[in-house]
Amino acid sequence: MSHDKIPQSLPAPCIIDTGLVINKEDIRRLLSSLHRVHYIHSLDGQVDHEGEGCILEIFSDPKQSTLIANHALYINVQSFDYLHLNQTANGESCFNLIQDNRQLRLIPLDNPLHERDTHQSLDVDALEAMVTQVLSAKWDVQIDDDDCPF
Repeated sequence: MSHDKIPQSLPAPCIIDTGLVINKEDIRRLLSSLHRVHYIHSLDGQVDHEGEGCILEIFSDPKQSTLIANHALYINVQSFDYLHLNQTANGESCFNLIQDNRQLRLIPLDNPLHERDTHQSLDVDALEAMVTQVLSAKWDVQIDDDDCPF
C-alpha cells in the first residue's frame, strides 16, 4: 500500500471498558444495558444532585429533555456531547454523560449477567402462569358448557 493513498473507510472504533463514545446510537446501546443506577449530576465539577433510580427510557430526540424525577430516569442522548466510559476504583463500569460543564455519572446497581438469569427464570415462571390461566379458563368453559341444557 502506498503512503500517498488514504483508505476509503476507517475501521469502526472498538472500545473495551474505557474510552470516549461520541456516536449517539452507540451511547444509546451502551446505556440500554442499565436499569438501576446511582446517578451523580455535577455542574462545573461540583455535585448538584445525587440519588438512585431506574432508567425507564433511553431515546434520541433533539426536541425533548433528559428528565430525572421520582427515582425515574428518562435519558435523551441528544442532551450530551459524548459518553466517557471508565471504571470505578473497585472495577465497576461507570458511564459519564458529558455536555460542556455538565456531567451525569451513572453507576450501575445491578449486573446485566445476573439480571439476564433473573429475567430468563421470570419469563419461564410467567409462561407457566399464563399456561395455567389458559387451561383454567378452558376448563371453566367446558364446565359451563356441560351445565348448559341446550
